[in-house]
Amino acid sequence: MLFDILSELRRRGHSVRIQQGLSRRVSADVAVLHVDATTTPADYIEYASRFAFCLNLGAADISKRRISGALVDKGDTWQGPVIVKSNLNNQGIPEAFLNRQSQRAGKPQPFPDMPVQEPYAVHGSIDDVPQTIFDRSDLIVEKFIPETEPDGYAARFWVFCGDRERCTRYVSPKQLIKASDTIRREAVPVPDQLRVLRQRLGFDYGKFDFVMHEGRAVLLDANKTPGRPSKLMKMFAAGASDLADGFEGLIRRAG
Repeated sequence: MLFDILSELRRRGHSVRIQQGLSRRVSADVAVLHVDATTTPADYIEYASRFAFCLNLGAADISKRRISGALVDKGDTWQGPVIVKSNLNNQGIPEAFLNRQSQRAGKPQPFPDMPVQEPYAVHGSIDDVPQTIFDRSDLIVEKFIPETEPDGYAARFWVFCGDRERCTRYVSPKQLIKASDTIRREAVPVPDQLRVLRQRLGFDYGKFDFVMHEGRAVLLDANKTPGRPSKLMKMFAAGASDLADGFEGLIRRAG
């Protein structure tokens, strides 16, 4: 998604440079720490800290154990269904990709000892979850609380950059909701408690996935490098101009 925003900023006359790795020192008014991994390596954080202003410098750890508002443990009293997920963002797929990329280049893997990737699994209750799952640091167990609809399930996605944002409720026939699988969508307001959480988690730019459960917002996922589903690319590209306004607001704040 960031590439659409950068294209719009170039159209407005900004100079943009994308740098891979830490090989060179670059002079810039504003930087974006955009590492597609759950935990940003310490050397990237140190490098990004040298810039006068760097977006998402505080969002270096988006592991489920840190951000999820639906975590349960084996002693929890929750009586409903639960879902077992990877503690890593997006099931650890970005880390696995970076490991393969480094291996092909003959370099050390940046994320050694990666656990085997497992699909998400929904269970009827905590009692149905194998006890060994709770002892694993690479997995987490959450309440399974999608918003139910007569024709499916719903979740909410809040995309933001600076003070510009869009928040959309998607309905899908599938239990595990993705924007690309939805049958309808509608704009919804952003709960104040999520704004507070965004500030605490250090996000200038990104996407929060959440549901409303028993009258309160429950954060399920926080992504600092959100993508754009192929089925919705036109819609996401159309929103880039608004997000670019938010980016320019951050630039003015940095100045």
